[in-house]
Amino acid sequence: MERILVVNPGSTSTKIAVFDDETPVMSETIRHSEDELSRFSWVMDQLQYRYELIEQSLKAHGVSQNTLTCVVSRGGLLPPVPAGALRVNKDMIDYMYAQGVEAHISNVGCVIADKFAKQNGIEAYVYDPVAVDELSPLARISGLPELPKVSRGHALNTYAMAVRCAEEILKKPVTECTFIVAHIGGGCSTWLIHRGRRIDMYSDDDAGFAPERCGKLQAMDIVRLCYSGKYTYGEMVAKIRGNAGLRAHLGTSSAIKVEEMIEKGDKHAELIYEAMAYGCAKGIGDLATAVYGKVDRIILTGSVVKSKMLTDWIVPRVEWIAPVEIMAGEYEVEALAAGALRVLRGEEKLNTFTWKKENPGKTDE
Repeated sequence: MERILVVNPGSTSTKIAVFDDETPVMSETIRHSEDELSRFSWVMDQLQYRYELIEQSLKAHGVSQNTLTCVVSRGGLLPPVPAGALRVNKDMIDYMYAQGVEAHISNVGCVIADKFAKQNGIEAYVYDPVAVDELSPLARISGLPELPKVSRGHALNTYAMAVRCAEEILKKPVTECTFIVAHIGGGCSTWLIHRGRRIDMYSDDDAGFAPERCGKLQAMDIVRLCYSGKYTYGEMVAKIRGNAGLRAHLGTSSAIKVEEMIEKGDKHAELIYEAMAYGCAKGIGDLATAVYGKVDRIILTGSVVKSKMLTDWIVPRVEWIAPVEIMAGEYEVEALAAGALRVLRGEEKLNTFTWKKENPGKTDE
């Protein structure tokens, strides 16, 4: 039996779980208040804080660390990497510590996993990090040769939902299906999964906007804003990734609060919220053209998909392409545990990440 600790750090929470093979033993979402997080100026500074909270949770649930055989974490903003599992190593940790203002909270996950692994003499992995890259050659090409398209988004949850839909609804393997999967949370990403590969996608800065992200912007206007003298580089990064979308328009990134505003008669809030749905639908329609409209299912997933108001605006705009499955919520914890278990059983290859400062992003499969 394998006992797997799963760590999934988010912007305001850390989700953890322990699995005995496929069976969950414990699960908890540790919440972090804005006051607590305001003490940290950089995501990597949160390592010890989050590590100690996980230790306390394991102890409270009666899980002894010396019973663990593996720890797996959500992967962070690495350079483009293969799909599946990557062993946490010094190169990966060094890369995370080399990232500055563009660092994402998921970056700290591999370092937390490494700390638990070293403490207990076990393996540490990340699985399907946000930088999984399986794009087709056509999808990579942009109008600026120095800026090819980069695959970046909710690779873990979207692929897990595609596999689940294939097996439970279509009754066939994901390698025989074509899906468009839109993950809508604080950020959004939409993926075209064709025959088991993520051949194209839109991240949260090149399609519709999200609760906290800017979405697609017209290039010349963003260039002018960057050179206006009003913002530093760091301020612009924070503006488009965290202080954009619903938050910029309405002062909140909470879909629940936005719906409350709409129910009280706020027509501006209604316009902005439907515009978010409109942008998501356009991204889905755009990706459908890459496979000539031959899509088996469109899947809507992520925490904000729990909003019926939002999905009622999206579904009628895209259901002519393919039937739509609402798979609200996030199944990242389960997907992380299942991926680690396949590696431990020898059913799936383990990749190794290598990084050289003069050639960042090289991977050795």
